[in-house]
Amino acid sequence: MNNRLKKLRNLLVEKDCDACLITGRANTLYFSGFTGTTSFLLVGADKAWLVVDFRYTIQAKKQVYDGIEVIEINESFYSSLNEIIKQSSIKIVGFEGPALTVSEYTRIKDKITGIKKLKNLEDSINRIRIIKDSQEIEQIQQAVLLGDKIFEHIVKFIKPGMKEVEVAAELEYTMKKLGAKGPSFESIIAAGPRSAMCHGTATENILKNGDAVVLDFGVIYHNYCSDMTRTIFIGEPNKELKKIYDIVMKAQEAALEGIVSGMSGFDADKIARDIIASNGYKDAFGHSLGHGVGIEIHEEPRLSAKSEDILEDGMVFSVEPGIYVEGLGGVRIEDMVVLVDGKIRNFTTSPKDIIII
Repeated sequence: MNNRLKKLRNLLVEKDCDACLITGRANTLYFSGFTGTTSFLLVGADKAWLVVDFRYTIQAKKQVYDGIEVIEINESFYSSLNEIIKQSSIKIVGFEGPALTVSEYTRIKDKITGIKKLKNLEDSINRIRIIKDSQEIEQIQQAVLLGDKIFEHIVKFIKPGMKEVEVAAELEYTMKKLGAKGPSFESIIAAGPRSAMCHGTATENILKNGDAVVLDFGVIYHNYCSDMTRTIFIGEPNKELKKIYDIVMKAQEAALEGIVSGMSGFDADKIARDIIASNGYKDAFGHSLGHGVGIEIHEEPRLSAKSEDILEDGMVFSVEPGIYVEGLGGVRIEDMVVLVDGKIRNFTTSPKDIIII
């Protein structure tokens, strides 16, 4: 964990900052271990402080990594930070551009008078998390395996005549029963023509014979996210849906086989996109092939037609091609993977052969 702070401090030197102020929950957890909802983490060249209010003092002291001092506020967060900053002769403070709201930025600027300059570090703090260590990889594997168990259960649970919301409720009940904190995002359950909606969250829509059903869900387990998608069928699907399923499966298999370390996110995406396009569905695959997953459900790197990210060992991401035809339905198949020794290792074990209920 000290290595994480070391990387952050190296960034401070690179960006010519005396310290950085972390307010986003994902980076607070990553750099300090604290899981509460309210805090300010100030990391300087050789010291770090987690500033919390009375509600979280005991929790913070139990959770923070070695080398981080827990400070309980007196009057306010700002007065406590002011005191630390003045005592430590901190003048230039970096902040997380993607996480800090304009209103919070204004309050910090106005109330923490000891700061000479606030510097937007944009997404450079987030990108420290892009390479997962061995402990993170193991935690993510366990989260994904939990998702596999949930899928195995839900396939047996689903019956024609059920509503999408019933399936979503059973999914999320099962997650918690098996030990997950909860879903890593709002579960996507989309049946029939609604399955052509990439992010079709559950409704009162009833599952009917012939429907494709897209099941896209994930869990938070030991603070790490999982993400998977399978498309199943209620009764025998029509010929076009079967054809689409085969194309999506071939596109995903080609990507899983062809993605290697050193490849760009653009080239990784292109493997699957070219197969879908060559089969006549170029305009029916409108999202990216994949995204990073970790403490947050959407992280770096990006595997897309616009991505300039270079894929490296230790990166964890999804591989999820899809085809969506308005009025008919859609198919998406998604696994989570990690790059190890230059090649993909697949975390996901759920079957991908066509499932007809």
